[in-house]
Amino acid sequence: MARAFTMQPERVAHFEAAGWKAYYDRKWLKMLRLLVQLCREQFHIPFPMSLLAAYYTTRASLAWAPVEHDEGKVLAYLKKFYGVARRYAGLSYDVQQVAALELQYFDVHRRLSGQPEKGPFLQTLIELHSALFGLTAEQARESAEWRLLAANTVDLITSGTSTDIEGDWQRLETYLQKAYSSIVQKRGEP
Repeated sequence: MARAFTMQPERVAHFEAAGWKAYYDRKWLKMLRLLVQLCREQFHIPFPMSLLAAYYTTRASLAWAPVEHDEGKVLAYLKKFYGVARRYAGLSYDVQQVAALELQYFDVHRRLSGQPEKGPFLQTLIELHSALFGLTAEQARESAEWRLLAANTVDLITSGTSTDIEGDWQRLETYLQKAYSSIVQKRGEP
């Protein structure tokens, strides 16, 4: 029997926010450790498979970090990550589709950082949350809007325009909690 998907939004948001911070601080080993925890919390991937999944997503992030990067390599690691995640998460999604949407998310986030118009970014997030969590686009919109606020907040921090870096990291985590709470609610989970 397939396992039902469950998630604790506060814990997932905590590990994801800390992972983002480690990524932007270029603390790759710390990011890997946090991603192991995130994989366990979000997708229920048991250890040591959570280490392998975290390795794949860290490698995808490392491969993406340079402006001139190999998208095929990034996509290959994302497919490996989402393949492992699907085995344990209690979700049924198309690995190729979700990996491609995650890559699109990486791209649109980078391209629209600091820009006032974020329509394509929001649409990518709606499509990603819909495909990954089995929601309609309408159901995924709220979580995508919260995640967009989180991305805008990280952009304030990384661009050097934040006037309250620690407060912004806390706000980012709160936005992620709200995004994941919306997903849980829309999926009708306890």
